[in-house]
Amino acid sequence: MLAGKRILLIIGGGIAAYKSLELIRLYQKAGASVVPVLTRAAEEFVTPLSVGALAGAKVHRDLFDLTAEAEMGHIELSRAADLVVVAPATADLMGKMAAGLANDLASTLLMATDKRVLIAPAMNVRMWEHPATKRNLAQLTQDGALVVGPDEGDMACGEFGFGRMSEPPAIVAATQAALGEGPLAGRHVLVTSGPTHEPIDPVRYIANRSSGAQGAAIGAALAQLGARVSFVTGPASAPPPQGVDVIAVETAAQMLAAVEAAMPADAAVFAAAVADWRVISESRSKVKKAPGAAPPPLELAENPDILARISQMEAGRPGLVVGFAAETDDVIAHATAKRARKGCDWILANDVSPETGIMGGVENAVTLISEKDAETWPRMSKTDVASRLAARIAAALQE
Repeated sequence: MLAGKRILLIIGGGIAAYKSLELIRLYQKAGASVVPVLTRAAEEFVTPLSVGALAGAKVHRDLFDLTAEAEMGHIELSRAADLVVVAPATADLMGKMAAGLANDLASTLLMATDKRVLIAPAMNVRMWEHPATKRNLAQLTQDGALVVGPDEGDMACGEFGFGRMSEPPAIVAATQAALGEGPLAGRHVLVTSGPTHEPIDPVRYIANRSSGAQGAAIGAALAQLGARVSFVTGPASAPPPQGVDVIAVETAAQMLAAVEAAMPADAAVFAAAVADWRVISESRSKVKKAPGAAPPPLELAENPDILARISQMEAGRPGLVVGFAAETDDVIAHATAKRARKGCDWILANDVSPETGIMGGVENAVTLISEKDAETWPRMSKTDVASRLAARIAAALQE
């Protein structure tokens, strides 16, 4: 998987630094060698002894190491690797990278390298949402940095939200993708995500409660396995993943047009919660409420069935078509019938009854239904559902 690859791992100073120990182990399991670099702040969370013992290599800590610098060691370190990975990438490290600062070993290596850089951000949710962090991230991606995460969840500080460093397996997958080593390298996968908004008038629309979080996680997981992902998204509250081609739409008709334009694809995952109906005659001005008058009638028409349209293509159909079935009762029975009716290969059924907290939440509980069987997965984070599904897609495309 990563046999013979050399990873320069820069460990920043955050509580997520403890995950770097597992990351080193997974890199070595995949066949890579790891050259570790610790910032001074990182030493408050993990010790040079533990990092060096796991990596089986010298831990680099000091820019002014006289022995190494006699031969410009920081230049050699920065260029001998196949990939530079920063995990965790703290707000401070990201700020230094974006500003081009080089006042310690880690920031100097990042300035001196001629290799690609993959960062795994990790910080408090408020720091992640701060305008300065957003500017720094935009600058880093413009400069060519690759990004994995962050994930959403509980944090050590007691708050909840985006800012958790991606789990080590996800970082390894992103590393494989960055090096062209992922199992989906060279494959094109289409993903739809989020709700659609079907306008009634300029200020009102028909929609549903989908946040787009599951679709975004699936797009990210597929990209981490090396796929080229066309990500067609409605107006979701969850941000789109990094490293994908984002195509923003609003209505079901626009989503269908974007999906057809993105073809051909090796696989397609339809995670979007597309509105079933639209208003036939959208009002060009706001519909007014008249005192004592009855509510205005809304004449509805059925939206195009995107999943069925692609599943039943006579030419150019993706090799694997995956749908979703959001149900509130008789979940397995309804989803099984939907898979047969639509003609897709797999369908992921989930119970979105209000008491489950799944619609708009951070976890999911799905059953993967194919022509042969139905496989129920345990309840897990939407990120883990995405990783598991992406791995299954990769395996299916390799058969």
